[in-house]
Amino acid sequence: MKFGIIKERKNPPDRRVVFSPDELAKLKQTYHEASVEVESSDIRIFSDAEYKNMGITITEDVSNCDVLFGVKEVPVESLIPNKSYFFFSHTIKKQPYNQKLLKAILEKNIDLYDHETIVDDQNRRLIGFGKYAGMVGVYNGIRAFGLKFELFKLPKAETLAGKEALIMHLKRITMPALKFVVTGTGKVGSGAKEILDAIKIKEITVDNYLTKKYTQAVYVQLDVLEYNKRIDGQVLDFDDFVNHPEAYTSDFEKFTKVSDIYFAGHFHASNAPMILTREMLNASDCKLKVVADISCDVNGPIACTLRSSTIAEPLYGYFPLEDKEVDFFHPAAVAVMAVDNLPCEIPKDSSEGFGEQFMEYVIPAFFNGDKDGILQRAKITEKGKLTPRFSYLQDYVDGK
Repeated sequence: MKFGIIKERKNPPDRRVVFSPDELAKLKQTYHEASVEVESSDIRIFSDAEYKNMGITITEDVSNCDVLFGVKEVPVESLIPNKSYFFFSHTIKKQPYNQKLLKAILEKNIDLYDHETIVDDQNRRLIGFGKYAGMVGVYNGIRAFGLKFELFKLPKAETLAGKEALIMHLKRITMPALKFVVTGTGKVGSGAKEILDAIKIKEITVDNYLTKKYTQAVYVQLDVLEYNKRIDGQVLDFDDFVNHPEAYTSDFEKFTKVSDIYFAGHFHASNAPMILTREMLNASDCKLKVVADISCDVNGPIACTLRSSTIAEPLYGYFPLEDKEVDFFHPAAVAVMAVDNLPCEIPKDSSEGFGEQFMEYVIPAFFNGDKDGILQRAKITEKGKLTPRFSYLQDYVDGK
């Protein structure tokens, strides 16, 4: 089995990689029958030399590899026919901008595995950068507050070495007695929590958060049933919400009345209710000053996320009265941070974490006959056709 790490070719450049040099060395030690080559790259967070020092072959041509690993979409013209590829294809929700990519993958007889489709038998995602999005999202949200109210100036996350540097800079500021609300308890939520705990922000209960005043910064982390309620008033379980999201409405308004910064790190199903509405943001008793939409669903559950922002220009203002974007410093604007590729800001940490997940959950499947069905479930295309699990994409491929 010959694995290849491909060079990232998408613009803007992405410095992340599926495997760090250490992780690839571990792979070779663990699976002696595996060989690995890394396509030379001048943008990757780890240099060619760092891989060479670990005894990994650097090459200009990975066409002799069986399985190719990348992070972002591979440009159509760079796809090598008759190979297996792993990358974020952004096709499983029928994204219009990648229809040509999926079509080309089928035409070139490529077996495509998407990082998003690597799930366990309960359909839970095993691989992702979400934790690192949560970390950077918290940093960026606090940075936005400091800039908006001219209280403190934090450097951009992308200029720092990684997670530990984010924590160090956050610890240096004089933190006002702010209230932070976090939605989501998955990977993104866990990353957000890790940073808040590291900088000694006190976690409190929902009841205390809603009713008490504090002289220090505090936060609350909400699960889905703590910010949604059934329209008919029944109190049921999480499964009911998953199966009948249309029977629910947002119960988030009570948090907008007491929160300064909102970190949105939830997973949002297509017919689940809005979380933060324009009406809530427009209310005279809304206290929210910064919304850091880490999940970043444009036209999704967060009314002020009018567009995704960029690492270069991460912040904009939202004017609830007119439901429009305004200058970040507009006095009536809510500050919005909606960068959709936050893990790119700490590429070293996020690459190392990603590779560890890959080694734990995916690589063994190549050598144990895929006994847990990891590869089978993740495969979108095979021998020029969509697999049964992804046959729903046929009309998308056909351009209908």
